[in-house]
Amino acid sequence: MKKAVLVVSFGTSYKETREKTIEACENKIRNAFEDYDFFRAFTSNMIIRKLKNRDNIHIENPIEALERLYKEGYSEVIVQTLHIICGEEYTKLKEQISQYEDKFENITLGRPLLSQIEDYKETVEALKLQIPELEKDEAVVFMGHGTEHEAHSAYPALDYMLKQENIRAYVGTVEGYPEIEEVIVNLKKDNVSKVRLMPFMLVAGDHAINDMASDEEDSWKSILNKKGFDTKVHLQGLGENKYIQDKFVKHALDCKEVVNGGGC
Repeated sequence: MKKAVLVVSFGTSYKETREKTIEACENKIRNAFEDYDFFRAFTSNMIIRKLKNRDNIHIENPIEALERLYKEGYSEVIVQTLHIICGEEYTKLKEQISQYEDKFENITLGRPLLSQIEDYKETVEALKLQIPELEKDEAVVFMGHGTEHEAHSAYPALDYMLKQENIRAYVGTVEGYPEIEEVIVNLKKDNVSKVRLMPFMLVAGDHAINDMASDEEDSWKSILNKKGFDTKVHLQGLGENKYIQDKFVKHALDCKEVVNGGGC
C-alpha cells in the first residue's frame, strides 16, 4: 500500500525564514514518517506564483498535490497543516480534503497548532523557552495574524493562559482582535515601559518584517515608540521553536490512529 504524508502551510517567499521554519517543521515530520513518501503544498496562490515567477520554484497547492497523489495510486494520505488556528485557511483546507475522501482508502487531517486545550498549554510552555529574562517594567508583545473567522477567540484565549502562568506577555493581531491599540491600553495599565516584539506566526515574513518591525509609520514598533515605549524586535517565527516543531509532529502522528477524517 502506497502511503504519503503531505505537509501544508500558508507558505512564504522569504528563503531564509522558509528554511528555518517551514522546512524545519517539514523535515521533522518527514523523519517521523520514514515509511511514508513526503510531499508539501502551500495554500497561498500568491506566494506560489511569486516563487514560480521570481525563483522558478514550483510548489503545488493542496488540490494539485492531492490530485497527483490520487493519480499516482496512493491509498493512505496523512495531511498535516502548519497553520496556527482553525481559521479560514484551515477550514478551506478541510473542505478541499473532504472532496478526496472517496478517492483514498484513508485520508486524515492533523489539527493546527491551537485547537484543543492541551495545545494551548503546550504552546505556552514552548513560548516560555523563547522569551528572554525580562526586567520588572518589561513585557513581550506577540503579533498574531488575526482573522474575521470565528476562530479569532484563539488569540485572547492564549493571552489569558499566558497571564495565568504569570508570563508578562500580551497577544495582539494584525487583522482581528485584539489590535495593537487594545494591547497598549493593557501595557499602560500594567505599568510596562519596555516591550519586546515577537511574531506569533509560523514564519517571520511580510507581517513580521513590515507590519511589526519596520520603521514605517504604522508598524507596531513605530506605534509603540510614539506611545513612549522602548522596543526591541525579535524576528523569529514560531517554526524556529523546536518545541513548536515537535507539536506539529505529534499532531501528524496522532493521525496514524485515526481511521477516517480528522482535524478540528
